[in-house]
Formats: sequence, C-alpha cells, structure tokens
Amino acid sequence: MSNKLSPIINAEELLNLKDSRTIIIVDARAGINAEENYKNEHLKGARYVDLNRDLATVENPANGGRHPLPSLEKFAELLAKIGISPSSQVVIYDDKNGSNAAARFWWMLRAIGHEKVQVLNGGLQAAIKTGYPVSTKIEHFTATEKYPVSKWKLATADIDEVEKARNNTQNVVIDVRDKNRFDGLTEPMDLIAGHIPGAINVPFSENLDDDGFYKPAEVLAEKYVEITGNKSPENIIVHCGSGVTACHTLLAMDYAGLPIPKLYVGSWSEWSRNDRELATKENK
Repeated sequence: MSNKLSPIINAEELLNLKDSRTIIIVDARAGINAEENYKNEHLKGARYVDLNRDLATVENPANGGRHPLPSLEKFAELLAKIGISPSSQVVIYDDKNGSNAAARFWWMLRAIGHEKVQVLNGGLQAAIKTGYPVSTKIEHFTATEKYPVSKWKLATADIDEVEKARNNTQNVVIDVRDKNRFDGLTEPMDLIAGHIPGAINVPFSENLDDDGFYKPAEVLAEKYVEITGNKSPENIIVHCGSGVTACHTLLAMDYAGLPIPKLYVGSWSEWSRNDRELATKENK
C-alpha cells in the first residue's frame, strides 16, 4: 500500500488538524476583491497568496499567456515570506473547488519537489460548514530561510511542442475549459473564442460531483485512462485559458493515482495571440 500523501484533504480531516503547529494553511482565492475577501474572512491562521502577484508574472499574454510561471527565484522568495520550508505540510484552499488558484499553487509546490501539499476538498465553504474556525484578524507568522529550488521538476509543454502534438496520434491534448468556450460560443477573457485544433474538450468541472467535491479516485482513474488511452504522461498535454484551471485536472489525475502529465502554461491565451491555426465557431 502506498504511503504517498493524498493531494486532496477533506474538511473533516483538516478540522482534526486545526491545533497542529505543523500545518500551514494558504488561502488562494482569486478574482476581483480576492484579497479584500480574505481580510474580511478566512480560515484561522491562513496566509494569503495572490494569483497575479505571487503565482504568475503577468506581462505580455502573447508570450507565455495570461499567467506565466514566475521565476524560481521569485517563487522561492514567496515561500520564505509566508513561512513555507521543505518540511512544511501545506493545505491550500480557494472558493471555487480548487479551480481558482489552489490547484495552481499545489502544482507549483509539487513542481519544485514539495510532496507534503494538499488541496482542501470543497474549499472554504466546506471548511466553514464543518466548523473550522474563521478569522478577520491580520495573521502573524514567521518567515523562513529562502526555499532551496533548482528547477521546475514537473513537465511543461511550450507552444511549439503543442503544435507538434496536436496532430500526432501518439499524443493527447486536453482542453479543460467549459464546452461553450471550447466551441467558440463565448470567450470572457481572451481575444478570440475557440480552441486549439486537434485538442479534445474535457471540462475540469467533470472532476467534481454534484455537490462540488472531487469524485472518488477510482472513478477519476477510469475516466482518464479511457480518455488518454493509458498513454505515457510525456505524451499528454493539459491546458485551459491561462494555465491555472488546467492544474485542477492535473490534481485530479494525481489523486486518481495516475502520473501527472504536461502542463501547457501559456494555454489558449498564448495560442490565440500567435500566428497559429484556430478552431472557431466559424472554422471548426
């Protein structure tokens, strides 16, 4: 039996750990007023990370997408600032069932080799419902020495690799956005609606049950083995709009006991801003 820590932790499990001094809780809510919402109410002891400021380096979307990864140096400094060291056990939550930025932060920690990190199943709402204490106070915590990092250890794909993979039967390119965005019917964030030709649509929402919790690991395993044909992880590329919600599916696959495939960080936000073939509503 594997001793590997599950990437998912349930609210009841977290509640049992609330008095532990070894757990670091991170609030990764994103979107308009996210930091203000954190200040107004957060899980007691939680530290806050900002998607744009801390988990990405927002520059030109045509070069790396809307949320390209920050430098390793910047990420290491963030971890030290919020008190995360290689021995820390980290639990991350957001208010969108992990799809907001919790899974992205999980992926980034795993990508530097940090194994003791979990995402809260059901997010903030589940914890509050279970009775986890909340706070409006400014949290005080001790910074640590700079986290030692050398490289991103989880695989990523760049735009040229996606170009080669999308027409290769040995590869699978998965787009986790909702079907309307994939089909080009709507696009709330990027300049053009549509998808990468050759990609298949597997919305990240299908990882969750009707109550917003991750489906059982065995159900997810069966689903993704069928979708990928059990191809090796280096032949599977997962993307979304800007490399954030794609991590929700990478988390689901890890939870299912499957290898973590490649993340195309630039995703549709980069692809659609370059001179690449597009599948739109008019041109499928």
